[in-house]
Amino acid sequence: MRVVLGLCALLAAAPLFCVLYFLVREGASALDWNFFTQLPKPAGEPGGGMAPAIVGTLTLLALATVVGVPVGVMGGVYLAEYGHPRANGWIRFAADVLNGVPSIVWGMVVYTLLVVPLKSFSAYAGGVALGLIMIPLVMRTTDEVLALVPQSYREAALALGIPRWKIITVIVMKTALRGIVTGVLVALARVAGETAPLLFTALGNNFWNQSLAEPIAALPLQIFTYAISPYDDWHRQAWAGALVLMLMILVLNLAVRLFARTKTVR
Repeated sequence: MRVVLGLCALLAAAPLFCVLYFLVREGASALDWNFFTQLPKPAGEPGGGMAPAIVGTLTLLALATVVGVPVGVMGGVYLAEYGHPRANGWIRFAADVLNGVPSIVWGMVVYTLLVVPLKSFSAYAGGVALGLIMIPLVMRTTDEVLALVPQSYREAALALGIPRWKIITVIVMKTALRGIVTGVLVALARVAGETAPLLFTALGNNFWNQSLAEPIAALPLQIFTYAISPYDDWHRQAWAGALVLMLMILVLNLAVRLFARTKTVR
């Protein structure tokens, strides 16, 4: 039985290893210093890099974190600590439905609400679109992680006369910090590779962004543009961009997990 389960686990993980293998094999050959420091070259001209797209992706993730994490975490705290059971059921159902909404729909919503009225694609619009995608995922993760904190912690603190808001912020959330951070990382990893919502909001830019109110470059957009082009050099750079995007997520994951481990109450 153990052998069968092990084979099933290997079979499930095989696509991931195949993706990683092709990314490293195809992308590593196009990585050099110019890739990280230079602007994209004009169509058909070899060379250049994706420096604006790398900086743009980090900018969009920062904006999405500002938009999505506070709302998602506070929504999860409300569900786990304050909400009415009947209302909570509907809110959880709505969050689960929103988690399944295609990302392009979020892009169209933000396009209608921000891009059209302001008459400009922008980094703000891209960050809001990615932040909206993060909210239901962060909220449900926070809700489930807080529910795992033993009720005896809350009862013991209440017996000592500690206010409820302090119990939640100082004891419950600190106990669940690692799980909450993991949920945020999962949400960031999901939105980091989104392309469809950025086509309607951030649009892309081959130059350095001078303002967050202007279109901004992003790695998924650059990879998409290069991948559908007829130029072999752009295809190589698309593989390299995908490899860099994967490494960014991996490094962020490892760094924040290490931080969360040191801050978790034991």
